[in-house]
Amino acid sequence: MCRSIKTLRPPVLPGDATEDDIRAAALQYVRKVSGFRAPAAHNREVFEQAVRAVAEATAELLGGLEVRGQSVRGAAG
Repeated sequence: MCRSIKTLRPPVLPGDATEDDIRAAALQYVRKVSGFRAPAAHNREVFEQAVRAVAEATAELLGGLEVRGQSVRGAAG
């Protein structure tokens, strides 16, 4: 149904996660959880709202993580 969600923190991801990386992961998560690859018109708004919320939570998480004593702050954070 959808590709695997990739780890977005260093050192797994070489460099900072971009907004596009974070949004792609959020979209994959919402697709998996909802069971829809693309929502019907009547579900589009709530689907996109969920993608935004997951992306925001992901950016917050990445911005707060510490790896070996260094902050892992993504570009979108």
